[in-house]
Amino acid sequence: MRLYMFEHCSLCFRVRMTAALKHMHLQETVVLDDDTETLVAMVGKRIIPILVKDDGQIMLESMDMVRYIDGQSDPILTGPQRTEVAAWAERFVSKTGPLTMPRYPLLGLPEFATIAALDHYNLRKRKAFGDFVELRAGTRRYVEELMPDLEELDGLIENPLALNGTLSVDDVRVLPLLRSAAVVKGLSFPRAVREYFESMMDRIGYQPLPVV
Repeated sequence: MRLYMFEHCSLCFRVRMTAALKHMHLQETVVLDDDTETLVAMVGKRIIPILVKDDGQIMLESMDMVRYIDGQSDPILTGPQRTEVAAWAERFVSKTGPLTMPRYPLLGLPEFATIAALDHYNLRKRKAFGDFVELRAGTRRYVEELMPDLEELDGLIENPLALNGTLSVDDVRVLPLLRSAAVVKGLSFPRAVREYFESMMDRIGYQPLPVV
């Protein structure tokens, strides 16, 4: 299987972490941010992630990819799911953009390997979120707005190696969001959140993104 992805993409990381938990080899192809042509040629539109299965069939929805990979041999995401965790994830992702989006282009990620790719990202995201310098200047305010959600998650975590005590789709929802948020210098995870993030990242063999 081959995954077409961005390194900073939390939806892509859902798929990557599931493959890692399953100890399955997943070929990864990082697409330059301005390489819309490749994506359109494959599936008719600009979308990430794209999973090409071994038989050549293509999948476009990250959770469908997660379920497909987990369904190969014995499933590992067998634990219960909680509606409050899914609701938390939706709220959290809606608040992190002003913190993460202006920082990703500072991390030296492969999707920004050319000036054209970096400029393409900056133009797209500034239209959506505003001036990056101003957003970074507002870091303290955005972090303060995010902390109640992190404190809430702290109370939801049952085990450092599985959010609900047994690995489940909830882990796939939450860990990629924490990975993204962890790039923000000055953002401190509460104790249980930090232990969960560090333990899970170690379990799947991935290093956190740089902090800026």
